Amino acid sequence: MAATGWWALLPRAKLALFPSFVGGACGARFASYRSLHSAPVQSDAVRSSAVMSSTDATLTGVKAHKIRKGITFYVNENTVNPAAAGRSGQPKPLLLLLPWLGSRPQAQAKYCEMYLRTGFDVLVVETEVGRFLWPRWGLEYGTELLQLLESERFSQRHLLVHAFSIGGYTFAQMLVHMAKDAQRYQGVTSRIRGQIYDSLVMGSLERMAIGVSRTVFPRVGSVVKGASLLYFHIFKRQTVDYFNMGIDAFWNTPVTAPALFFFCQNDALCDADSMEEMLEHWRKQGITLMSKKWEESIHAGHLRAHPQEYVSILENFLYSLSMVPLKSKI
Repeated sequence: MAATGWWALLPRAKLALFPSFVGGACGARFASYRSLHSAPVQSDAVRSSAVMSSTDATLTGVKAHKIRKGITFYVNENTVNPAAAGRSGQPKPLLLLLPWLGSRPQAQAKYCEMYLRTGFDVLVVETEVGRFLWPRWGLEYGTELLQLLESERFSQRHLLVHAFSIGGYTFAQMLVHMAKDAQRYQGVTSRIRGQIYDSLVMGSLERMAIGVSRTVFPRVGSVVKGASLLYFHIFKRQTVDYFNMGIDAFWNTPVTAPALFFFCQNDALCDADSMEEMLEHWRKQGITLMSKKWEESIHAGHLRAHPQEYVSILENFLYSLSMVPLKSKI
């Protein structure tokens, strides 16, 4: 069925092929992927005439600017940020949305709509699996994203981060650079007013392998999980060592803005005990935290499984940041 509604503007995520472990094919696959993801994408803009939100209210004037492959900027030109009214023309805040691997346009749209309605512009940054399997590319991508946030279009905007699953990995790569060169990226760090993490992959390397297997080749998950663990073992210096660097940057984050975490006990990709340990570590660093743990829910699907509770918690968090007016409903 053809896509309808404004979310038809959202690009479909394209997953890179999982590298082959036979002969020398692994390097060839990655070289092929590299040339593909490095190809420039010409900027364009598309306007939707009418957008039906999940609450049956109509959003109009949503404009999509494709900045490059996997990065799209959404503006609702019919809204202003009421929270910023009267503040010397302060621009609307920007949501940096980092979705989960393979997320569909309709799923992304549910989150975009909530923020567009309350006066945010939305920058959707997708993560391709190759940037996870070869973390050096992920670090390079992190640099590109920081440079984008420093560009004239975004440099004066307050930022809110909302990352899901592997999107948290991408943000961790940004944190590596922000921690290493704090003075260079102080402008970005200071503009982040809040951070939201939904279904982070947390715990052992095996959980990372489970995430790759379930997302890329779910029908042969056990085989791909084993291949992933073998790959991480063979290329430890190029993968695991980089993962550890990102994990360290996340645990000792240079971003001290208030944070909200959504997670669940039955998530095979997230060890709840490790998550709670990290939350306690952040609290000791003086970071203001809110969190919600469900006994049973869905990885990157908490909004679908617990819609009213999810929205209520998110609203209260946004109110606490003074980024949306109290009467605003997402």
